[in-house]
Amino acid sequence: MIKEAQDIIRQSTSVMERNMYETIVVGFDDSLNSRAALIEASNWIKRHGGKIIVVHAVYFDTEEFGIAPEQQEKRLKVGEKMCLQTKERLTSEFGIEVQSLLCEGDPPTVIVDIAKEKKADLIVLGTYGRRGLNRLLMGSVTSQVIVNSPVDVLVVKKPCTACTGAYKSILVPFDASVYSQKALNQALHLAKINSAEVTVLYVIPRYEEMLGFFKTESIKKSLYREAQGILDVAKRISSGNGGISLKTEIQEGQPGEEIIKTAANLKNDLIIMGSYGYRGVNKAIIGSTAERVIINASCPILVVK
Repeated sequence: MIKEAQDIIRQSTSVMERNMYETIVVGFDDSLNSRAALIEASNWIKRHGGKIIVVHAVYFDTEEFGIAPEQQEKRLKVGEKMCLQTKERLTSEFGIEVQSLLCEGDPPTVIVDIAKEKKADLIVLGTYGRRGLNRLLMGSVTSQVIVNSPVDVLVVKKPCTACTGAYKSILVPFDASVYSQKALNQALHLAKINSAEVTVLYVIPRYEEMLGFFKTESIKKSLYREAQGILDVAKRISSGNGGISLKTEIQEGQPGEEIIKTAANLKNDLIIMGSYGYRGVNKAIIGSTAERVIINASCPILVVK
């Protein structure tokens, strides 16, 4: 019965939903991590249609190239060869439409500018694991792209062999804000496309740790009623988007830690989080929930704009 319902949903999915990420920009530097991002994006396009734009940015430090000007030409030649080979490989292996661009400039700025220029629907980036990503978040490629991107950003955190472009178990941290509602709507679209399971998580903050008050049983019940009310909002959104059945989770503690823990326990293969715009995301990435999740979660994270 469930499978039949899923088949009906798949058959009735609109073209817009099937191609929700029709044009994907992938930041690529030929590292193992950026290859994973490229394979993930390529598999998505192979499954659902669309095209990939591979962007390789060569940044020229004036002081560096003033000392060794030949390095500038060398890096451009290496980049040009890399882009050509990557395009040929993707076209051959996946049979998809690929455009490769070699650009000069600061990588995060170039990636965002290309996404705007090409009217991309998604930017996909790889990471360098916890330690590397921790450095990246402090003002480098990943954080700057997430902060400034006009479109959703997928941060891929898995080896190339695990990159299939499909998501079967999605976790959505939800607090009923407009940003988390956007994340949930995107999760529901993905669920229709992939016949995926969606779990909505609300984390009750530990107010007693912040304010130093004693949480009575009455206060605890009140907090859980509030949590259930927030999850009811998610259920209403789901009922208006094809009636996809949601699983719900209520946890208590530090939001970032509970999101990571829940995703691990449920074996989710994607976390979808809302964005709070430039200033909000900037604050979030530097020392808050989003930073903890992006650094420590073992599965990919989709930041919805």
